[in-house]
Amino acid sequence: MSEKNPWQIINQETKYKNNWIELIHHDVLIPNGERGVYGVVKFKNIAVGIVALDNENNIYLVGQYRFPLKQYSWEIPEGGCLIENELPLNAAKRELEEEVGLIAQKWTQISIIHTSNSVCDEEGFIYLAEDLFFTKAKPEETEILEIKKVPLEKAYNMVMNNEITDSISIAGILKVFLIKTK
Repeated sequence: MSEKNPWQIINQETKYKNNWIELIHHDVLIPNGERGVYGVVKFKNIAVGIVALDNENNIYLVGQYRFPLKQYSWEIPEGGCLIENELPLNAAKRELEEEVGLIAQKWTQISIIHTSNSVCDEEGFIYLAEDLFFTKAKPEETEILEIKKVPLEKAYNMVMNNEITDSISIAGILKVFLIKTK
């Protein structure tokens, strides 16, 4: 298989834009040469996720209502990194402190993921944060968060039982579980 791009863009137009995303409509020639359309959501931020693991093998989950899903969601601490102005690791440190009130002395990047690469360009960096100590949480004004400390094995079971469905959380929890239980 060739890694060459088989798609040809004829025209593209921004249909919607806000502070977080841009929706672009493309008129294209699809790989078989016929005309088609493709919509792409471009993200203005890089996603960061943090599996904060304490010395007793507990991790910290954040619970919040997710507007697009119309349901409550348990996740690892997550946030956005301004693509041009911030390093993903610095954003991860900021998000962990803001959401959970934790500072970590040890950081390991464990994954880079594309959250839904058939319709968007969102890239996510996932970190393992260890050697934790508490400070004061500073959630954003739009966030009503519940924090829950759970054993890593319980978080793994929550993933396997579809109690955690967020893609960044699933990837991070499974990866840390495999790293720590080898």
